Amino acid sequence: MKISLIVPVHNEEGNVPIVYQEAKAVLETLKSSKGYQYEIIFVNDGSTDKTLEILKELKKNDPFLRILNMDRNRGEAAGLTAGFQKATGDIIVSMDGDGQNDPKYIKDLIEKLETGYKVATGFRLKRKENFWIRVLPSRIANWLISVFTGLKVRDNGCSLKAYLSPIPKKYQIPHGFHRFLPALFGVKNEEVCEVPIVDRPRIYGKSHYNLKRTFEVLRELITIPFVLRNAWFYEKFFKINFWASIGMGIILLVLAVKFSPKFWVLEFFNLGYTSICYLIWKNLTRFNQAQKEGVFQVEEI
Repeated sequence: MKISLIVPVHNEEGNVPIVYQEAKAVLETLKSSKGYQYEIIFVNDGSTDKTLEILKELKKNDPFLRILNMDRNRGEAAGLTAGFQKATGDIIVSMDGDGQNDPKYIKDLIEKLETGYKVATGFRLKRKENFWIRVLPSRIANWLISVFTGLKVRDNGCSLKAYLSPIPKKYQIPHGFHRFLPALFGVKNEEVCEVPIVDRPRIYGKSHYNLKRTFEVLRELITIPFVLRNAWFYEKFFKINFWASIGMGIILLVLAVKFSPKFWVLEFFNLGYTSICYLIWKNLTRFNQAQKEGVFQVEEI
């Protein structure tokens, strides 16, 4: 059995050596105690600092370290997808490269998979972040994601997750959709377990996240149920509904102007429906296009 550890990084020159050493120690322990082979895959997502140079230096002395270098900054979704697709392990583990995920919990995730689960995901305790800007919006978003997807996971935003290898290779993940893992992969509640982890403060650099993330979650949230059902079918469905509602809007506009202002109420509701159809249609188009064209371009160094 082999473990592939995926670590996307963007401008994390201060944290990369620490994350690497901690993860290496844990994986070596799993190798000696349980016989797991391993590889560590850092995905450099268009860093403009010394992240790539530091990774190259580390690789010189470690045959188990792989570097995937993105052609430009494409975001965490693309970085994870690249790692998932290029991984060769039987088990794939993902984690952030900012040092807030403690690699020691990889052991707990692996043990859960050994008992028969297909996915093990961390949920963060005692988060070391601003409550109003990060923690509260995250809790609201996680509750909404659980409602919309039906998967009862408390912390979709925790990057520390472990999968049986075929699971995360199912899709190319467009920007924003990585926040719906593991629900996006179609796993069932009985196939997923959660592992409590203690969150750590970031030591170097600054967070790449802000309140904009919450609005992006809401944008994708109304799309994800249709992705889980049949993305190709519903792309056509909402495209047809969008143009039909445009036609209905023109008719209601004429009726409101010529006959009765009461039709303006119907026009208002039709406008809302048209907007929702357009948003879902375009998001589904983006998702389906990603499946055809891919979301990453990397070279292995």
